[in-house]
Amino acid sequence: MGYPSPQLMIFGPLNGLDLRTQNQNNAQLFDHGGLKKKKKKKKTLPPLGVPRRGVWRPRKERSESEREIMEEVAEGLWGLADHHEKKGAIGKAVKCLEAICQSQVSFLPIVEVKTRLRIATLLLKHSHNVNHAKSHLERSQLLLKSIPSCFELKCRAHSLLSQCYHLVGAIPSQKQILNKGLALAASSGEGFSAKLWYCNFSSQLANALIIEGDYQGSISALEGGLDCASAIFYPELQMFFATSILHVHLMQWDDVNLVEGAINKCNEVWESIQPDKRQQCIGLLFYNELLHIFYLLRICNYKDAAQHVETLDAAMKADMQQMQHVQELTKELNALNLSLSRSDLQYKERSALSKKQAQLEEQLNNITGHSSAGKESLEPAYFGNVKRAWGDKLELAPPPIDGEWLPKSAVYALVELMVVIFGRPKGLFKECGKRIQSGLQTIQDELVKLGISDGVRAEVDLQHSAIWMAGVYLMLLMHFLENKVAVELTQSEFVEAQEALVQMRNWFIRFPTILQACESVIEMLRGQYAHSVGSYIEAAFHFVEAGKLTQSKSMQAMCQIYAAVSYICLGGPESSAQALDLIGPVYQMMDSFVGVREKTTVLFAYGFLLMRQQNLQEARVRLATGLQITHSHLGNLQLVSQYLTILGNLALALHDTGQAREILRSALTLSKKLYDIPTQIWVLTNLTALYQQLGEKGSEMENDEYLSKKRADLQNRLHDACSSIHHIEIIDKSRIQVHQLHELDVKRAMASASMRVNLDIPESVGISASAPAPSSRLMDLDIGRRGKRKI
Repeated sequence: MGYPSPQLMIFGPLNGLDLRTQNQNNAQLFDHGGLKKKKKKKKTLPPLGVPRRGVWRPRKERSESEREIMEEVAEGLWGLADHHEKKGAIGKAVKCLEAICQSQVSFLPIVEVKTRLRIATLLLKHSHNVNHAKSHLERSQLLLKSIPSCFELKCRAHSLLSQCYHLVGAIPSQKQILNKGLALAASSGEGFSAKLWYCNFSSQLANALIIEGDYQGSISALEGGLDCASAIFYPELQMFFATSILHVHLMQWDDVNLVEGAINKCNEVWESIQPDKRQQCIGLLFYNELLHIFYLLRICNYKDAAQHVETLDAAMKADMQQMQHVQELTKELNALNLSLSRSDLQYKERSALSKKQAQLEEQLNNITGHSSAGKESLEPAYFGNVKRAWGDKLELAPPPIDGEWLPKSAVYALVELMVVIFGRPKGLFKECGKRIQSGLQTIQDELVKLGISDGVRAEVDLQHSAIWMAGVYLMLLMHFLENKVAVELTQSEFVEAQEALVQMRNWFIRFPTILQACESVIEMLRGQYAHSVGSYIEAAFHFVEAGKLTQSKSMQAMCQIYAAVSYICLGGPESSAQALDLIGPVYQMMDSFVGVREKTTVLFAYGFLLMRQQNLQEARVRLATGLQITHSHLGNLQLVSQYLTILGNLALALHDTGQAREILRSALTLSKKLYDIPTQIWVLTNLTALYQQLGEKGSEMENDEYLSKKRADLQNRLHDACSSIHHIEIIDKSRIQVHQLHELDVKRAMASASMRVNLDIPESVGISASAPAPSSRLMDLDIGRRGKRKI
């Protein structure tokens, strides 16, 4: 009896305002030699008004009235800059502030320092002019050395300058300035404020060390911050550092006990926060829950992880409803303000409207947690992105830390991705389709804001400071498309799978450096597609290539197993030998992997091979073990149905017709739920053989009729797929060809990209880990990775 080939289980791994043109037209706007003044003949200041240009007097000779005038000038320019910023005229705001720095009349050092810090904040928040911001901050550093006090200004200058060094990839300089900041905070007698700044610098230093691959140094810095937060009895701040430590342990993962300890610490600190305060820490809620999910995914505890996914999904929906309520209140308040601006209102009417206005403002303040006055002017920077309004940011810690893991849109996309990852193995394809579409739309909108449109063909066209965030959204995009391919292949929707796979390929061709880690997954999916349409030789080729393109031991093992199944489906002793060569090494080390994903799939492949070699009893033992593990830990219905199909075939071969009937019926039920036509055909073929053995002619004829319909349906789908213009290029035994960037362009892209990451969650979504070596395509380049905030 011949054995129909199984469908390979789709297991699945799982813009800002640019001021540079304007600044080039006005070179003096960023002339940082503002204090080098040419001495001129003294002139008497007019008794009133603003000093004229050219009036200069040494500071020691300046009278009290002159100082007051200069302070009033500065206050006036600061106020004018605030006015322009509120109107969105950032260029004009910067010019107002630059007028103070470029004035031939010297202002007091503290005035100049505050002004330069304000300029740097504006540039970082609203533009990509990181180097200009850095110059202002470095000048502020020099001026602050001569001022004995000003602790807050010194700390803010250190923090903003650290962010600038981070954005330009100068990690050694960043570490140096952060260590100075830590020393300043530790030696200061400022009490609570100093402790908060110490936490700020500890957090930034941990991130800088992660970029260099120094996990232990990063954890030490975070533990210092945790101790500091504990000393001031600040549970929310303790939670920030506890989750960050867990994050690093997830990246390193050299000792499962350390990871479990970090998990327990997070649970302990979270429980210590009052329930009403927990509801206000929505950023920490999402961060903590997602990290727990990443941990549980890694150890394949899908049952517990699903509960965290449900918690996150409910929290996301509640926050979206609250945001909608805020928008409605804001719209009502704006309309009311417009009514109050009318001059013909009667006293009674105006009084009623004013009362309603106060009520609306109070409601909004209660929801948003701050007054309409806003925050102080020297607020933290937003790393080259346009400032996000309240509600668009998931803060992890209080100012001056103001930590943010990922923007809210990215976190929400990640939650939807988690829903897809847990719904797909259960066959919840309708819900998965909605979430995939929603996630893709969110990401596309954010990519446009970052400057990634159809006109941007490569990463070298992107703004330097936008590359890291673009990398986060692009990686999320690839995750959604990967799951779309898996869903479509499971349902034998080959044409739709082609389209999603071609999208992945096109994105990779456009951004090959940022998406370098995706190349192996694209190859793996090409193999999945080829196997699904019966091109087993091509499938095996792509699986082997995918294994070569990754440094992940888990991914390599999965690719070897997939390739082995394709070889088994080819049939013949030579193909079986090739399959055994691939299965053997993985089988020997299957217990060394974290979780059971590799173990369940290698047991499936090994049992399938033994069955083909007629070693039925040994095959039955391996397959039964694998099925039990899959059912208990993974809940992947497609893999379970394929296990059941092979076991039903074995029972049939061993003439255990009672067990064969029961197993095959269960397999057919599962494969119908998944719309998995190839597996249905496989099960129906075995049922026909069963009915023949039992002499049940009526059941055999009825089964054959249903089998014929399924075969015809599958043939129509295969014909449509093979007729597509994309079919040949997907299964073709060749790697994807990408445009080779010039060396300088590659360095620029790599220096800012989310690079060398394993596509498995969590590494590819803002949690990058260092790799022992760069890819072969970039082997000759000595390039350090950097990014925004990965911790």
